[in-house]
Amino acid sequence: MDRAELSITLHRAGDEAVLRLAGEIDMLTAAQLSTVVNEVLTDPPARIVLDLAGVTFCDSQGLGTLVVLSRKASHAQSLLVLTHVGDFLLRVLDITGLRSALMIRNDQPAT
Repeated sequence: MDRAELSITLHRAGDEAVLRLAGEIDMLTAAQLSTVVNEVLTDPPARIVLDLAGVTFCDSQGLGTLVVLSRKASHAQSLLVLTHVGDFLLRVLDITGLRSALMIRNDQPAT
């Protein structure tokens, strides 16, 4: 079995930190995501944006990590926002009831 990969690129601009994720968020990579977000929260911006356009998979560990990170950001007076959330992940969030626990801004034109 291949090791899951997650690439995270951080860009800070003013009051916002944007993390572009590519790959899989699962039990093998969730800790990596947590580490990067926790580092950002040492000097919390007003908003942390997780750009999920490149995410190809997210398991239950990944979902739980997103919820925990959203709460940590909130406690640090920061807002965690998910963008470019794929249809597969939106369906999983709906099925699990976690969609309401996360701030999702897809800002895509209606089709």
